[in-house]
Amino acid sequence: MDFSLTEDQRAFADTAAALLGDHCTDDALRAHDVGEAPFMEAAWREAVQAGLHGVIVPEEAGGLGLGMTDLMPVLQAQGRALALVPLWEHALATAVLARFGGAAQEALAAQAAAGEQLLMLSLADAHASRGLGVRLQRDGEGWQLQGRVGAVPLAAQAARVLLPAHIQTSHGSDERAADSTSDSLRWVVVDPSRMSQTPGRTQHHLAVADLATDGLSVQAHDVLPPEALAWAEPRAIAALAALQLGVTERQLERTVEYVSQRKQFGRPIGSFQLVAGQLADGWIALEALRSSLWQVVYRQDAGLGVQAQALALRVLACDCGHRTGHTAQHVHGGIGVDLTYPIHRHLYWSRALNAALGGSEAHLERLGNWLACNDRLGWKYDLPE
Repeated sequence: MDFSLTEDQRAFADTAAALLGDHCTDDALRAHDVGEAPFMEAAWREAVQAGLHGVIVPEEAGGLGLGMTDLMPVLQAQGRALALVPLWEHALATAVLARFGGAAQEALAAQAAAGEQLLMLSLADAHASRGLGVRLQRDGEGWQLQGRVGAVPLAAQAARVLLPAHIQTSHGSDERAADSTSDSLRWVVVDPSRMSQTPGRTQHHLAVADLATDGLSVQAHDVLPPEALAWAEPRAIAALAALQLGVTERQLERTVEYVSQRKQFGRPIGSFQLVAGQLADGWIALEALRSSLWQVVYRQDAGLGVQAQALALRVLACDCGHRTGHTAQHVHGGIGVDLTYPIHRHLYWSRALNAALGGSEAHLERLGNWLACNDRLGWKYDLPE
């Protein structure tokens, strides 16, 4: 079997690498870090012109109508470049509206597909305990939105954000299953300017904002069906993992370049057994992440179940970023913590991606619970009866 990318997929990846690389030199990244820009707006405009924001958006909504397999090389190239642009968030939010928003969301989806409106989404608190995050409660024919969600990316810049909200059946109490199943979770389309905003900035210098409301009226058509979150969540995990793959891959390459040149006792430190072993462990973690990512992406595009695989991918992406990032910093010695030297930026990205993925411990618990209740996991169960 040929597992290589198609010519079109390589073209997307090459376009992303060239376009984003031009905007993400070490000097350009340093200038962004000390500036006030919420994200790399010039790079984003060029990405939109190249159509990279519409790869997975359905054709009928104005996108390219391709699959996650086509988007992954683009996001990997973005991660390698450390390009701070909202590619996957905008693309996935637009695809969700186009697929699940119905006629009421057609105009907004079309504007987003044309690059005229910026859409963002957040997975924060999607599986939080009852009483946390944002909650939806019936209010006549519509809904009332209450609560707070933290660190929504580019909330102040987006025309709409998709927030995961728990369905509340009565005042003061959530449904019993709200913290364990997706049936009681809905994505709600919200104008962030109608919510209280507390601005902030992530450690990799992306503008975020905490959004809060004590009672925001929401139209019924702005509450998406539960299938929307179930469809999009594993794709968001794959997108974040692809970024982590690109970030870590380039981090290891730069580290190998450094240890091949840095000398102690008259020898390159890369020739020391401990250093070589540490970087080899990092490369093994990277390849495990790559294999898991492509399995999840294949299953998504093939219409197969990905719940357990996506949870495993989430854990691998977090662990790979954490372990490899700190190893790279360690073998750089004192220069690794010098902010005028570029290697620290990869660690900051890995930490931000880990936060977006939700860490590994909670998802290991979810995976363990899934495995305890399901014994049909493996390729043979995907075969037709």
